[in-house]
Amino acid sequence: MGDSIVCVGELGGRDTRRAIDATGMVAAPGFIDVHTHSDDTVLANPKMESKVRQGITTEVCGNCGDSAAPVQGQAEIGARKRLQHYGVELSWRSLEEWFQRLGEQGVSANVVTLIGHGTLRASVMGHAMRPPTQEEMLAMMSLLAESMEAGAFGLSTGLIYPPSSYAELDELVELSKVAASYGGLYASHLRNEGDRLIEAVAEAVAIGERAGIPVELSHHKAAGKANWGKVQQSLELIEKARYGGLDVSLDQYPYTASSTGLSVVLPDWVHEGGDEAMVERLKEPVLRARIASEVRSVRPGWENPANASGWHNIILATCRSDPGLEGKSISEISQSLGRDPVEAAFDLLIANEGNLAVIIFSMCEDDVQTVMRYPPTMVGSDASAKAPYGPTSQGKPHPRAYGTFPRVLGRYVRELGVLGWEEAVAKMTSKPAAKLGLSKRGVIAEGNHADIVVFDPKTVSDQGTFTEPHRYPVGIAHVVVNGTVTQDDGEHTGALSGRILKRGR
Repeated sequence: MGDSIVCVGELGGRDTRRAIDATGMVAAPGFIDVHTHSDDTVLANPKMESKVRQGITTEVCGNCGDSAAPVQGQAEIGARKRLQHYGVELSWRSLEEWFQRLGEQGVSANVVTLIGHGTLRASVMGHAMRPPTQEEMLAMMSLLAESMEAGAFGLSTGLIYPPSSYAELDELVELSKVAASYGGLYASHLRNEGDRLIEAVAEAVAIGERAGIPVELSHHKAAGKANWGKVQQSLELIEKARYGGLDVSLDQYPYTASSTGLSVVLPDWVHEGGDEAMVERLKEPVLRARIASEVRSVRPGWENPANASGWHNIILATCRSDPGLEGKSISEISQSLGRDPVEAAFDLLIANEGNLAVIIFSMCEDDVQTVMRYPPTMVGSDASAKAPYGPTSQGKPHPRAYGTFPRVLGRYVRELGVLGWEEAVAKMTSKPAAKLGLSKRGVIAEGNHADIVVFDPKTVSDQGTFTEPHRYPVGIAHVVVNGTVTQDDGEHTGALSGRILKRGR
């Protein structure tokens, strides 16, 4: 009763413990961030400020082929190393154990998760650049089935990131069939978002059709100036698949820059064996020369942002070896050092053990608006929950972590009129709830869970920039999570009323 909506409309003088004056504001269902990477940071920062302050009440983790669980073998080693940066100890192996850890700690927003294909692969076969053996395939299927039974919502792939990128179509289809048998979905960071965008969309559609599974295309875009406008073709292909009966949709963040790791500029083979092996290859003179030659070349089918967008458009977001370089482009850094940008990038990767976050300006505004207008598009930040203080305040991350949802409302609804208010809110609430199968969420109705955001349509907007990203948005007055006021008059209350949401429960 205390976590649900009991009446909508005229309240007729009903008694209440708290009344919120929302005169002139909009009361909407709590926003659902359908594509996030908060798997680690939700433990480092359970208040999830950068998300709650956007009006987000449900966070969907486990995207781009990377999830918090299950972790065994190389996946466990990698997870332990990542978590050390946040001061978090790895105390789980299975998804059920991760859920238990979150439940014991508490979180400010609801948490949903997919299972990462890259995590499955690393758990079973490390970072081997080859097809799985029959035994390895069965082991991955078993881990996925166990995780689906624990409450995961589906399978995700990150097909530009090793080891997920090492998989061929049949492997992805067979794993997707497992997720489909539990009512899950398939979410994919496509194998190519540049020159071969159309072929990559076709691959995702083929997986959906062969596995009989709903498909979600992650952060849909056309990267690299030579590909601007190609989203017209990709959306036509998506529409054709939908007309043919496939449940395929997509998500998007409202910016012309993406964010990923600097190591994406390296060929796939350099990543085999994991980060340590990659760094050792960069140190070995003969191999380094070969890698540099490949990075400088333009190869069909390889989405290399160094060539597609240029080193001047690749900005360091985090650099633990030298934080003073954060916010600078690889071109700027190389010029200051008197180094070739390829060599400077290699040196940075070595100094940071292969882990450097970058921001890449690779898209055009027309494409952003075209994708946004497409009815099946939903809103997803593609970011982790952060705060301007503590372990999640490191670096100069993409401002989407703080501003995605207010930016859609302020810039693309109020200022530019790309979307109407109702249409935009639906892309943040009822549409992702329906896609995920989240019952009693995403709509304000009697009996539904009381996840609510109250925002001012006259002022709501993002405030973070690429040079000053750690800034909260304005215009988000109140956020209610499961009936508990979690943001009050623009300030986080400290409440940890979020829940672990499990598929089908």
